[in-house]
Amino acid sequence: MAQGVLQQLAVAEGLNITVDSAGTAGYHIGEKPDDRSIKSAKKFGLDLSHQRARKFELDDFEMFDFILVMDRKNLTDVLQLAPNTNAVEKVKLYRSDNLDVDDPYYGGDDGFMNMYHVLSEHAVFWMNHAKLRS
Repeated sequence: MAQGVLQQLAVAEGLNITVDSAGTAGYHIGEKPDDRSIKSAKKFGLDLSHQRARKFELDDFEMFDFILVMDRKNLTDVLQLAPNTNAVEKVKLYRSDNLDVDDPYYGGDDGFMNMYHVLSEHAVFWMNHAKLRS
């Protein structure tokens, strides 16, 4: 969902940036997002149905200016893969207040709606950073 939120905002801001998402584990490679995520995002004009899961790769450190992670576990996992200090500096928690984005997977639909609001709130912070880099 974060990918969709960031892409939607980038388009609205007129930014030509690449947004992608990847997991630190390969459990769902090639699968679409959770149906609850697709359903929740659709209520806000986002179509996530074209997205497919992939695993984070070392090349991502070269491809992207920012590596945004949802929680501290992912932060640790990605930082362990970082090949150098430049890569380490790219890795940040998604939330600008340095809190984890709660994983709604084991909850109900409300968790996905709440996640959308959290992702949207903090997306503006990252779009402002992207503007400074372009």
